Amino acid sequence: MPSDSSPTARALRALEILQARPGATAGQLAEALGVTERAARRYIGILREAGIQVESTRGPHGGYRLRRGTRLPPIVFTQAEALGLVMAVLESQPAAAEVGDPVGAALGKVIRALPEHVGRQAAALREHASAAPDRHSARPDTALTSALIAAVAARRRVLITYRGETGSEWEAEVDPWAVVARHGRWYLLCHSHRADAVRTYRVDRVRAVRQTVHGFEPPAGLDPVAALEEHLGTGWEFPTRVVFPAPAAEVAPWIRPPMGQLQPLGDGCVLVGSTSNPAMYAQEWLATVPFDFRVEGGDELRATVAAVATRFAAALTPKGA
Repeated sequence: MPSDSSPTARALRALEILQARPGATAGQLAEALGVTERAARRYIGILREAGIQVESTRGPHGGYRLRRGTRLPPIVFTQAEALGLVMAVLESQPAAAEVGDPVGAALGKVIRALPEHVGRQAAALREHASAAPDRHSARPDTALTSALIAAVAARRRVLITYRGETGSEWEAEVDPWAVVARHGRWYLLCHSHRADAVRTYRVDRVRAVRQTVHGFEPPAGLDPVAALEEHLGTGWEFPTRVVFPAPAAEVAPWIRPPMGQLQPLGDGCVLVGSTSNPAMYAQEWLATVPFDFRVEGGDELRATVAAVATRFAAALTPKGA
């Protein structure tokens, strides 16, 4: 595999630029490649010598472009790109190192298609590197995820069948604004017509997707990641309200977005949200916050916190007391 600074590597990089920016001029190619215009033209010549049909036009709107119908060579990875790809796959999908995993099978095909020198290093990285699985991650069904992405791209309303954490299922008619991957989980950010509000659904809990004929327009200037973070703690079965005597600025770093919205309240702050799992809310989230707090609502969370407090108190009771 040629080094990133070799003429062949730069010619291939020029090919990538022309694929992404048809009509790029010699000056634009030179700037992107970090070379002179004369060198950029030389790399175009290398591509033509390799049988790649690159056309050029003169004038103020002239530049280089690939002739229509041109057959391109297989994708070529640099060493850094190949190793970076393997690392990214293993980091996000530890099971890809195992035989039989579909993502691992796809990664294996990519590695086998690489030039020998690069492929050997990529294969060694895959074989000998280890990644700890994230117990909170969840892989959604690829076909359902693709169906949601298609609806997002087409701006078509969908009917989804959703299974909650308790196992109950329901159908929701939603405008799918975006699909967002966050910390090993995939979420659908949408507007629910039943609730007439923004909702976030875990894609791995979606059981069916049916696209309708109704279109929609997402909010102007939508930031999917920010909107997801803002709404992760809203719309669930059990309301929550937790008061902290500490200032919001001190408590905020300990609050996860799914816990709700933190708001100033006098000299302290209040956390208002909702949850489908009071036990997780109390034991995995609230218990990690290093500040005193008072649970004002709802009833399910108060009961769960009381049960946890009783269990912890019993753990300190002397034996036989």
